[in-house]
Amino acid sequence: MAEAPARIHRFSVADLPGFKTVALVVFVALYAPILTLVVYSFNAGDSPSQWQGWSLDWYRLAWQNDQVKSATAVSLKVAFAAAILSTALATFAALGTTRRKAFPGQTFIYVMINQPLMVPEIVTAVALLLVFAMVKQATGYNGLGYLILAHSAFCVPFAYLPIRARLEGMDLTLETAASDLYASSWQTFRRVTLPLLMPAILAGAMLAFVTSLDDVVITEFIKSPGQDTLPTYMLGQLRRAMKPDVNAISTALLGVTLILLSSFFLLSKKKD
Repeated sequence: MAEAPARIHRFSVADLPGFKTVALVVFVALYAPILTLVVYSFNAGDSPSQWQGWSLDWYRLAWQNDQVKSATAVSLKVAFAAAILSTALATFAALGTTRRKAFPGQTFIYVMINQPLMVPEIVTAVALLLVFAMVKQATGYNGLGYLILAHSAFCVPFAYLPIRARLEGMDLTLETAASDLYASSWQTFRRVTLPLLMPAILAGAMLAFVTSLDDVVITEFIKSPGQDTLPTYMLGQLRRAMKPDVNAISTALLGVTLILLSSFFLLSKKKD
């Protein structure tokens, strides 16, 4: 009688002793402070540490605050412009580094594009401050353009990574077929490559938008008087006193970020 084949035991990290406990501790450490912030944004009292009942008053006060409205408008303007500009640059960079044969210095270019991810953000902020200070002195211009350019430079790698990943995973069959049917390079790009790449472009734009919307360090160094974004306005309020309306603003900003990041993951998710 033939012996039954030996049962294969596959290794899984989840089977290690204490894995569930460690995972639980990590999740509590990550999300307990955020959950506390959300709960206290509905606190009826003005104490940051004492619960005094449920209320939406702080959301109403934040909505009626002209400074909050002004800072939100600035944040949205800068984030939309930076997302569009950085995504366009990231798309061109991704096409230039993937849709061609390997060449000397390709790795160096890849590293330089992703440099803002590796260098401390404050270093980038100081460098941009020095450059823009000279430009301001030469031109006398003090508008939002500096913030938009600074955020765009910082957001390029965030948009570049999903676009590059999409290009590297795309099948070249359709593009080759279009060329065989006498389509020009522009027609192939517009009718074949771009539609296939659009989910990654949208995902990269969303990621760049969220990164710009949440930025504090670069904004603090580059902004001119009267150009507070929502994060820098909140930072200024916290320096003076801890007001519960900051909790409400933070929760609203968290909600927007979660929606955009969820959309990013849905768009960048590969289909079988």
